[in-house]
Amino acid sequence: MITRFSNVYAGHIDLGDMGQGATPANERRYGNAKLASVYEKTEAVARALDESGHHTLWLAEHHFQHEGYECLPNILMCAVHLAHVTSKLRIGCGFNIAPMWHPLRLAEDFATADILTKGRTVFGVGRGYHTREVETFGAPMLDAEANRELFEEQVDIVMKAFNEESFSHRGTHYTLPPAVPYRGYQLETLTLVPRPVHLPVETWQPVVSASARGLDFMMKHRIKGLIGGGAATMAEKSIYAFQEASVRAGLNYTLGEGLSLGIFYHLADSKDRAVRELTPWYEEHVKMFGPLGFVPGITPAQLEASTKRGGWGAAGVPPLDHYMKLGAWFAGTPEELTAYLRSLEQRFPGLEYVHLSNSMGTPQGAMVEQIARLGKEVMPHFVGR
Repeated sequence: MITRFSNVYAGHIDLGDMGQGATPANERRYGNAKLASVYEKTEAVARALDESGHHTLWLAEHHFQHEGYECLPNILMCAVHLAHVTSKLRIGCGFNIAPMWHPLRLAEDFATADILTKGRTVFGVGRGYHTREVETFGAPMLDAEANRELFEEQVDIVMKAFNEESFSHRGTHYTLPPAVPYRGYQLETLTLVPRPVHLPVETWQPVVSASARGLDFMMKHRIKGLIGGGAATMAEKSIYAFQEASVRAGLNYTLGEGLSLGIFYHLADSKDRAVRELTPWYEEHVKMFGPLGFVPGITPAQLEASTKRGGWGAAGVPPLDHYMKLGAWFAGTPEELTAYLRSLEQRFPGLEYVHLSNSMGTPQGAMVEQIARLGKEVMPHFVGR
Protein backbone atom coordinates (compact mmCIF):
# COMPACT_ATOMS: atom_id res chain seq x y z
CA MET A 1 0.00 0.00 0.00
CA ILE A 2 1.04 3.58 -0.59
CA THR A 3 2.18 5.06 2.71
CA ARG A 4 5.11 7.34 1.88
CA PHE A 5 4.78 10.57 -0.07
CA SER A 6 7.73 12.48 -1.48
CA ASN A 7 8.38 15.47 -3.72
CA VAL A 8 11.04 15.94 -6.41
CA TYR A 9 12.30 19.52 -6.58
CA ALA A 10 15.20 20.04 -8.95
CA GLY A 11 15.81 23.64 -7.89
CA HIS A 12 13.93 25.88 -10.32
CA ILE A 13 13.72 29.54 -9.35
CA ASP A 14 10.55 31.60 -9.81
CA LEU A 15 10.86 32.26 -13.53
CA GLY A 16 8.34 35.05 -14.07
CA ASP A 17 6.88 34.56 -17.54
CA MET A 18 6.01 30.95 -18.34
CA GLY A 19 4.41 28.85 -21.03
CA GLN A 20 4.61 28.58 -24.79
CA GLY A 21 4.20 32.32 -25.31
CA ALA A 22 6.94 33.21 -22.84
CA THR A 23 10.72 33.43 -23.13
CA PRO A 24 12.18 30.39 -24.95
CA ALA A 25 14.28 28.18 -22.72
CA ASN A 26 17.59 28.91 -24.43
CA GLU A 27 17.02 32.66 -24.16
CA ARG A 28 16.57 32.68 -20.40
CA ARG A 29 19.40 34.19 -18.38
CA TYR A 30 19.19 35.49 -14.82
CA GLY A 31 21.56 37.48 -12.64
CA ASN A 32 23.36 35.89 -9.74
CA ALA A 33 21.05 37.32 -7.05
CA LYS A 34 18.04 35.78 -8.75
CA LEU A 35 19.78 32.43 -9.20
CA ALA A 36 20.86 32.46 -5.55
CA SER A 37 17.21 32.83 -4.51
CA VAL A 38 16.90 29.08 -5.14
CA TYR A 39 18.17 28.45 -1.60
CA GLU A 40 15.42 30.50 0.04
CA LYS A 41 12.86 28.71 -2.12
CA THR A 42 14.35 25.30 -1.32
CA GLU A 43 14.10 26.00 2.40
CA ALA A 44 10.47 27.13 2.06
CA VAL A 45 9.62 23.95 0.15
CA ALA A 46 11.38 21.77 2.72
CA ARG A 47 9.56 23.42 5.62
CA ALA A 48 6.20 22.95 3.87
CA LEU A 49 6.92 19.29 3.18
CA ASP A 50 8.01 18.73 6.78
CA GLU A 51 4.91 20.39 8.19
CA SER A 52 2.59 18.42 5.92
CA GLY A 53 4.03 15.04 6.84
CA HIS A 54 5.89 14.22 3.63
CA HIS A 55 8.49 11.48 3.83
CA THR A 56 11.29 12.77 1.56
CA LEU A 57 12.30 15.83 -0.41
CA TRP A 58 14.30 14.71 -3.43
CA LEU A 59 16.81 17.32 -4.62
CA ALA A 60 18.78 17.11 -7.86
CA GLU A 61 22.43 17.90 -8.56
CA HIS A 62 22.85 20.23 -11.55
CA HIS A 63 25.39 22.77 -12.74
CA PHE A 64 25.76 25.89 -14.90
CA GLN A 65 22.04 26.48 -15.51
CA HIS A 66 21.80 30.24 -15.95
CA GLU A 67 18.34 29.54 -17.43
CA GLY A 68 17.02 29.11 -13.89
CA TYR A 69 15.61 25.61 -14.20
CA GLU A 70 17.89 23.42 -12.05
CA CYS A 71 20.11 25.51 -9.80
CA LEU A 72 21.34 23.30 -6.95
CA PRO A 73 24.96 22.22 -7.54
CA ASN A 74 25.61 20.62 -4.13
CA ILE A 75 22.65 18.75 -2.72
CA LEU A 76 24.62 17.12 0.10
CA MET A 77 25.42 20.54 1.54
CA CYS A 78 21.75 21.44 1.12
CA ALA A 79 20.73 18.26 2.94
CA VAL A 80 22.82 19.11 5.98
CA HIS A 81 21.28 22.59 6.16
CA LEU A 82 17.70 21.48 5.53
CA ALA A 83 17.88 18.74 8.15
CA HIS A 84 18.61 21.45 10.70
CA VAL A 85 15.58 23.58 9.77
CA THR A 86 13.12 20.67 9.61
CA SER A 87 12.23 18.02 12.16
CA LYS A 88 11.47 14.73 10.39
CA LEU A 89 11.75 15.24 6.64
CA ARG A 90 14.36 13.14 4.88
CA ILE A 91 16.46 14.86 2.22
CA GLY A 92 17.10 12.67 -0.79
CA CYS A 93 19.93 12.93 -3.31
CA GLY A 94 17.93 12.59 -6.49
CA PHE A 95 20.54 12.32 -7.76
CA ASN A 96 24.26 12.81 -7.24
CA ILE A 97 25.70 12.31 -10.71
CA ALA A 98 28.53 9.84 -10.12
CA PRO A 99 30.51 10.59 -13.34
CA MET A 100 31.01 14.16 -12.09
CA TRP A 101 32.59 12.95 -8.83
CA HIS A 102 35.56 10.98 -7.65
CA PRO A 103 33.75 8.03 -6.04
CA LEU A 104 35.65 8.28 -2.76
CA ARG A 105 34.88 12.00 -2.42
CA LEU A 106 31.22 11.22 -3.00
CA ALA A 107 31.35 8.44 -0.39
CA GLU A 108 33.06 10.72 2.14
CA ASP A 109 30.64 13.60 1.59
CA PHE A 110 27.61 11.34 1.96
CA ALA A 111 29.04 9.79 5.12
CA THR A 112 29.46 13.28 6.56
CA ALA A 113 25.86 14.18 5.72
CA ASP A 114 24.61 10.85 7.08
CA ILE A 115 26.24 11.52 10.44
CA LEU A 116 25.42 15.22 10.73
CA THR A 117 21.74 14.74 9.77
CA LYS A 118 21.38 11.62 11.95
CA GLY A 119 20.42 9.42 9.03
CA ARG A 120 18.00 11.81 7.35
CA THR A 121 20.05 12.13 4.15
CA VAL A 122 19.14 9.52 1.51
CA PHE A 123 21.77 8.39 -0.97
CA GLY A 124 20.98 8.45 -4.67
CA VAL A 125 23.11 8.12 -7.79
CA GLY A 126 22.58 8.78 -11.47
CA ARG A 127 24.52 8.78 -14.73
CA GLY A 128 23.50 12.29 -15.82
CA TYR A 129 21.79 13.62 -18.92
CA HIS A 130 23.18 17.14 -19.49
CA THR A 131 26.24 17.14 -21.76
CA ARG A 132 27.05 20.65 -20.56
CA GLU A 133 27.43 19.32 -17.04
CA VAL A 134 28.98 15.88 -17.36
CA GLU A 135 31.40 16.56 -20.21
CA THR A 136 32.52 19.82 -18.57
CA PHE A 137 33.61 17.83 -15.52
CA GLY A 138 35.70 15.58 -17.76
CA ALA A 139 33.44 12.52 -17.89
CA PRO A 140 31.72 10.98 -20.93
CA MET A 141 28.08 11.71 -21.70
CA LEU A 142 27.91 11.63 -25.49
CA ASP A 143 29.37 8.12 -25.36
CA ALA A 144 26.59 6.34 -23.49
CA GLU A 145 28.45 3.06 -23.17
CA ALA A 146 31.53 4.75 -21.71
CA ASN A 147 29.27 6.68 -19.33
CA ARG A 148 27.60 3.51 -18.07
CA GLU A 149 30.90 1.67 -17.70
CA LEU A 150 32.36 4.50 -15.63
CA PHE A 151 29.20 4.84 -13.53
CA GLU A 152 29.08 1.15 -12.66
CA GLU A 153 32.71 1.06 -11.56
CA GLN A 154 32.22 4.19 -9.47
CA VAL A 155 29.17 2.78 -7.69
CA ASP A 156 31.01 -0.48 -7.02
CA ILE A 157 33.74 1.56 -5.33
CA VAL A 158 31.29 3.62 -3.29
CA MET A 159 29.58 0.48 -2.02
CA LYS A 160 32.93 -1.05 -1.01
CA ALA A 161 33.81 2.14 0.84
CA PHE A 162 30.45 2.15 2.66
CA ASN A 163 30.37 -1.49 3.64
CA GLU A 164 33.95 -2.68 4.19
CA GLU A 165 36.25 -1.78 7.06
CA SER A 166 39.10 -1.70 4.57
CA PHE A 167 39.04 -2.20 0.83
CA SER A 168 40.96 -2.05 -2.41
CA HIS A 169 39.90 -1.83 -6.03
CA ARG A 170 41.51 -2.61 -9.36
CA GLY A 171 39.43 -1.62 -12.36
CA THR A 172 39.40 0.05 -15.74
CA HIS A 173 39.28 3.59 -14.42
CA TYR A 174 40.54 3.37 -10.83
CA THR A 175 43.33 1.67 -8.93
CA LEU A 176 42.65 2.19 -5.23
CA PRO A 177 44.83 2.62 -3.38
CA PRO A 178 47.73 3.44 -5.66
CA ALA A 179 50.79 1.27 -5.09
CA VAL A 180 52.82 3.80 -3.13
CA PRO A 181 54.91 3.73 0.05
CA TYR A 182 53.35 5.44 3.04
CA ARG A 183 55.03 6.04 6.44
CA GLY A 184 57.26 3.04 6.12
CA TYR A 185 54.87 0.48 4.59
CA GLN A 186 53.41 -0.29 1.18
CA LEU A 187 49.86 0.95 0.81
CA GLU A 188 47.47 -1.91 0.03
CA THR A 189 44.07 -0.93 1.41
CA LEU A 190 42.03 2.14 2.31
CA THR A 191 39.42 2.90 4.96
CA LEU A 192 36.73 5.52 4.52
CA VAL A 193 36.93 7.82 7.55
CA PRO A 194 34.33 8.07 8.79
CA ARG A 195 32.00 5.61 7.12
CA PRO A 196 28.22 6.13 7.25
CA VAL A 197 26.84 5.02 10.58
CA HIS A 198 23.30 4.31 9.40
CA LEU A 199 23.78 1.01 7.61
CA PRO A 200 22.98 -0.46 5.20
CA VAL A 201 22.94 2.73 3.15
CA GLU A 202 19.54 3.05 1.48
CA THR A 203 20.30 3.85 -2.15
CA TRP A 204 18.10 5.05 -5.03
CA GLN A 205 18.60 5.49 -8.76
CA PRO A 206 16.38 6.70 -11.62
CA VAL A 207 14.85 4.04 -13.85
CA VAL A 208 14.89 5.48 -17.37
CA SER A 209 15.58 2.98 -20.15
CA ALA A 210 14.91 -0.02 -17.86
CA SER A 211 17.55 -2.08 -19.67
CA ALA A 212 18.27 -5.53 -18.28
CA ARG A 213 21.91 -4.56 -17.66
CA GLY A 214 20.96 -1.43 -15.72
CA LEU A 215 18.30 -3.15 -13.64
CA ASP A 216 20.52 -6.15 -12.87
CA PHE A 217 23.17 -3.73 -11.60
CA MET A 218 20.59 -2.11 -9.33
CA MET A 219 19.64 -5.52 -7.94
CA LYS A 220 23.31 -6.34 -7.34
CA HIS A 221 23.55 -3.45 -4.89
CA ARG A 222 19.90 -3.56 -3.71
CA ILE A 223 19.29 -0.10 -5.23
CA LYS A 224 15.71 1.16 -5.27
CA GLY A 225 14.27 2.95 -8.29
CA LEU A 226 12.42 6.18 -8.99
CA ILE A 227 10.18 6.17 -12.06
CA GLY A 228 8.57 9.35 -13.34
CA GLY A 229 8.43 12.76 -11.73
CA GLY A 230 11.64 13.88 -13.36
CA ALA A 231 13.33 10.53 -13.97
CA ALA A 232 11.25 9.09 -16.81
CA THR A 233 7.68 8.65 -17.93
CA MET A 234 5.18 6.66 -15.95
CA ALA A 235 5.46 3.37 -17.86
CA GLU A 236 4.22 -0.07 -16.90
CA LYS A 237 7.04 -1.57 -18.96
CA SER A 238 9.63 -0.26 -16.52
CA ILE A 239 7.66 -1.38 -13.49
CA TYR A 240 7.35 -4.94 -14.80
CA ALA A 241 10.99 -4.97 -15.92
CA PHE A 242 12.11 -3.99 -12.41
CA GLN A 243 10.14 -6.85 -10.90
CA GLU A 244 11.55 -9.28 -13.48
CA ALA A 245 15.07 -8.17 -12.58
CA SER A 246 14.32 -8.86 -8.91
CA VAL A 247 13.30 -12.40 -9.85
CA ARG A 248 16.55 -12.92 -11.76
CA ALA A 249 18.41 -11.78 -8.64
CA GLY A 250 16.43 -14.12 -6.39
CA LEU A 251 14.74 -11.23 -4.55
CA ASN A 252 11.24 -11.84 -5.93
CA TYR A 253 9.73 -8.40 -5.33
CA THR A 254 6.00 -7.91 -5.44
CA LEU A 255 4.99 -5.73 -8.41
CA GLY A 256 5.80 -2.14 -7.45
CA GLU A 257 8.05 -3.09 -4.53
CA GLY A 258 11.34 -1.22 -4.36
CA LEU A 259 10.04 1.59 -6.55
CA SER A 260 8.69 5.09 -6.15
CA LEU A 261 6.26 6.19 -8.86
CA GLY A 262 6.23 9.85 -9.85
CA ILE A 263 3.38 12.12 -10.89
CA PHE A 264 3.35 15.84 -11.53
CA TYR A 265 0.21 17.09 -9.82
CA HIS A 266 -1.88 20.20 -9.37
CA LEU A 267 -4.98 20.39 -7.18
CA ALA A 268 -7.94 22.74 -7.57
CA ASP A 269 -11.65 22.74 -6.83
CA SER A 270 -12.38 21.53 -10.36
CA LYS A 271 -10.49 19.70 -13.08
CA ASP A 272 -10.95 22.56 -15.53
CA ARG A 273 -9.41 25.06 -13.16
CA ALA A 274 -6.53 22.72 -12.32
CA VAL A 275 -5.74 22.18 -16.00
CA ARG A 276 -5.91 25.92 -16.69
CA GLU A 277 -3.52 26.73 -13.84
CA LEU A 278 -1.09 23.91 -14.59
CA THR A 279 -0.86 24.39 -18.37
CA PRO A 280 1.80 27.17 -18.48
CA TRP A 281 3.98 25.26 -16.02
CA TYR A 282 3.59 22.06 -18.06
CA GLU A 283 4.58 24.02 -21.17
CA GLU A 284 7.68 25.28 -19.39
CA HIS A 285 8.52 21.65 -18.58
CA VAL A 286 8.28 20.78 -22.28
CA LYS A 287 10.51 23.72 -23.22
CA MET A 288 13.16 22.58 -20.78
CA PHE A 289 13.03 18.78 -21.05
CA GLY A 290 11.94 18.18 -24.64
CA PRO A 291 15.44 18.63 -26.11
CA LEU A 292 16.81 16.32 -23.40
CA GLY A 293 14.53 13.44 -24.33
CA PHE A 294 12.15 13.60 -21.37
CA VAL A 295 8.97 14.38 -23.32
CA PRO A 296 8.15 10.94 -24.71
CA GLY A 297 6.59 10.65 -28.13
CA ILE A 298 7.29 14.21 -29.25
CA THR A 299 8.32 14.36 -32.92
CA PRO A 300 11.28 16.37 -34.26
CA ALA A 301 8.89 18.90 -35.82
CA GLN A 302 6.95 19.27 -32.59
CA LEU A 303 10.20 19.61 -30.65
CA GLU A 304 11.36 22.35 -32.98
CA ALA A 305 8.06 24.22 -32.52
CA SER A 306 8.34 23.93 -28.73
CA THR A 307 11.58 25.91 -28.76
CA LYS A 308 9.77 28.96 -30.20
CA ARG A 309 7.06 31.29 -28.95
CA GLY A 310 3.52 30.11 -29.73
CA GLY A 311 2.28 27.94 -32.55
CA TRP A 312 2.32 24.77 -30.53
CA GLY A 313 -1.22 23.77 -31.45
CA ALA A 314 -0.63 24.09 -35.18
CA ALA A 315 2.53 22.01 -34.86
CA GLY A 316 0.75 19.34 -32.81
CA VAL A 317 2.87 19.66 -29.67
CA PRO A 318 1.13 17.33 -27.18
CA PRO A 319 -1.00 19.28 -24.70
CA LEU A 320 -1.15 18.62 -20.97
CA ASP A 321 -4.24 16.42 -21.40
CA HIS A 322 -2.22 13.96 -23.50
CA TYR A 323 0.14 13.15 -20.64
CA MET A 324 -2.66 13.19 -18.10
CA LYS A 325 -4.17 10.26 -20.01
CA LEU A 326 -0.83 8.44 -19.73
CA GLY A 327 -0.88 8.92 -15.96
CA ALA A 328 2.36 10.89 -15.54
CA TRP A 329 0.53 14.21 -14.99
CA PHE A 330 -2.53 14.90 -12.86
CA ALA A 331 -4.74 17.98 -12.67
CA GLY A 332 -7.96 17.80 -10.72
CA THR A 333 -9.59 17.69 -7.32
CA PRO A 334 -8.19 16.04 -4.18
CA GLU A 335 -10.93 13.41 -4.42
CA GLU A 336 -9.92 12.55 -7.98
CA LEU A 337 -6.25 12.27 -7.02
CA THR A 338 -7.13 10.02 -4.10
CA ALA A 339 -9.06 7.74 -6.44
CA TYR A 340 -6.18 7.67 -8.90
CA LEU A 341 -3.68 6.70 -6.22
CA ARG A 342 -5.98 3.94 -5.04
CA SER A 343 -6.10 2.61 -8.59
CA LEU A 344 -2.29 2.49 -8.57
CA GLU A 345 -2.39 0.43 -5.39
CA GLN A 346 -4.66 -2.05 -7.14
CA ARG A 347 -2.39 -2.30 -10.18
CA PHE A 348 0.89 -2.44 -8.24
CA PRO A 349 0.28 -4.21 -4.91
CA GLY A 350 3.89 -3.85 -3.71
CA LEU A 351 3.91 -0.08 -4.15
CA GLU A 352 4.81 1.83 -1.00
CA TYR A 353 6.39 5.07 -2.28
CA VAL A 354 5.06 7.79 -4.56
CA HIS A 355 6.60 11.14 -5.37
CA LEU A 356 3.99 13.75 -6.17
CA SER A 357 5.82 16.78 -7.48
CA ASN A 358 5.16 20.27 -8.78
CA SER A 359 5.97 21.03 -12.37
CA MET A 360 9.02 22.94 -13.52
CA GLY A 361 8.27 26.63 -13.16
CA THR A 362 5.72 26.40 -10.35
CA PRO A 363 6.17 29.55 -8.23
CA GLN A 364 7.15 29.21 -4.58
CA GLY A 365 3.78 30.36 -3.26
CA ALA A 366 1.91 27.86 -5.41
CA MET A 367 4.27 25.04 -4.42
CA VAL A 368 3.80 25.69 -0.72
CA GLU A 369 0.02 25.91 -1.15
CA GLN A 370 -0.11 22.68 -3.17
CA ILE A 371 2.08 20.80 -0.70
CA ALA A 372 -0.13 21.86 2.21
CA ARG A 373 -3.31 20.93 0.38
CA LEU A 374 -1.95 17.53 -0.58
CA GLY A 375 -1.02 16.94 3.06
CA LYS A 376 -4.46 17.88 4.34
CA GLU A 377 -6.80 16.48 1.69
CA VAL A 378 -5.07 13.48 0.09
CA MET A 379 -2.31 12.01 2.23
CA PRO A 380 -4.50 11.23 5.29
CA HIS A 381 -6.34 8.66 3.16
CA PHE A 382 -3.09 6.67 2.85
CA VAL A 383 -0.67 7.50 5.66
CA GLY A 384 -1.30 5.79 8.99
CA ARG A 385 -3.81 3.26 7.74
